[in-house]
Amino acid sequence: MWSSHRLKRRYDVVIIGAGVHGLATAYYLGKRFGVRDIALLDKGYLGSGASGRNTAILRSNYRTPEGVAFYNASLKLYEELSSALGWNVLFSQCGHLTLGHSDSAVAGLRVRAETNQLMGVDSRIIDLDEIATLVPHLDCSDRPRYPIMAGLYHPPGGIIRHDAVVWGYARACDRMGIEIHPHTEVTAIESSGRATGQVISTRGAISAGSVVNATAGWASTICKMAGVAMPIVSHPLQACVTEPLKPFLNTVIVSATMHVYLNQTGRGEIVIGAEIDPYSSYSMKGTLPTLEQMANSALELFPQLHNIKVLRQWAGLCDMTPDFAPIIGLAEELDNFYVDIGWGTYGFKAAPAAGRYLAELIATGQVPKIIAPFAPSRFRAGRLVGEKAAAAVSH
Repeated sequence: MWSSHRLKRRYDVVIIGAGVHGLATAYYLGKRFGVRDIALLDKGYLGSGASGRNTAILRSNYRTPEGVAFYNASLKLYEELSSALGWNVLFSQCGHLTLGHSDSAVAGLRVRAETNQLMGVDSRIIDLDEIATLVPHLDCSDRPRYPIMAGLYHPPGGIIRHDAVVWGYARACDRMGIEIHPHTEVTAIESSGRATGQVISTRGAISAGSVVNATAGWASTICKMAGVAMPIVSHPLQACVTEPLKPFLNTVIVSATMHVYLNQTGRGEIVIGAEIDPYSSYSMKGTLPTLEQMANSALELFPQLHNIKVLRQWAGLCDMTPDFAPIIGLAEELDNFYVDIGWGTYGFKAAPAAGRYLAELIATGQVPKIIAPFAPSRFRAGRLVGEKAAAAVSH
C-alpha cells in the first residue's frame, strides 16, 4: 500500500499529521503542482487520529455562503475520488435528513434550505408525510417527547468508509514518491526570524521549505511549538456502533434538538453519535453518561432498537474554534508555516477541498478565493464566519 523510508534531513514540505487532511494536501501538491519532495509525519499509524475516529458523514448543507460553497466543493471532489485515486472509497450518497422538532428549529432549517438553494445545493424542506415515506421506521407520531414537525432533506449527502479514503490517498501519495512516516512524533519546532527552521521529531531533526500543521485535536499543541497562537480548544466527541441488523435505514438521520445522529453501515451496524463533551480534554475514552444519552435519544426516534447490543464506543478529539469554522492558510507570525486546523466535528467531509486549495496556496503563494474567509487573520480583523447554526450537533 505504501513504502517505508529512511527519514531525510530536508524536504520541500513537511506535513505534520498524516490523517486525511495531511494526505489530501500532499496528494494535491504532487498531483496538481508537481511538488513531491514531501514528508508526512504522524505519531501513530495511518488513520489512528481523528480520521479513524469519526462517523464519516458527508454533506454540504451548511448555513453561511462561505461554508456552503466550500463544503459543496469538497463533496464534488468526494464524488470523483474513487475514479481519481483508482481505489473504491465506498461513498454512498444515501441522503441526509435533519429533523425539526419545534417552530424555531423548522425556521432555522428553512433559512438553511434557502441559502443552500441560492448556492446551487440540493437541499429542501420536507413535511411529515414525506419524512414518513422516506424513513418508514422513524417514529413520526405525536408520542415522542419531541415530535417531528418537518425536516431538511439533502439528497447528495451520505456516508463514506473513512479507512478507504485514508488508504486511497496514502496509496496515491506513495506512487508519486511522497514519503509517509508513521510512528514519527513531532516534539519541537525551531523558528528563526519569520520562518520555521527545523522540525524536531523522535527520529531526528528535519529542515523544511514549508511546514503544514494538519493535526486536528492536537492542532493547538503543534502551533504552540512554532510560537503561533490559535484560538482553539480541544473537546472529545463520542460515538458508538451496534451489532449488525438487516438493512432498514437508508438515510442519515440528525436531530439537533436531541443532539444525536444515526446511520446504518453497509455491514448493518447502526452508528450513533452525540454532541461534543461539555469539557475540554484530550481523553479518547467513552463514558457511560454519553452512552446513555445516545441510547435514549436514538430510542426516541427508533423505539424498535430497544433490545440491540452496543458493540463498541469511542471518542475522537475535535479542535473547536470560536465561530465553528476552520482555520486554513498561512500563519500570521511565520512566512512558511501553514495551518489546516479548527475543523471541530466536521473535518472529514472537508478534507478533499481543504487539501486541494491549501496545496494551491503553498505551491503558488496565492490565496484561493474559496478558502480566503477562513484565514487565520479573521479573528484579529473581526470577520468571523459563524457556522454554529449548521454544526449544532456533531456530525
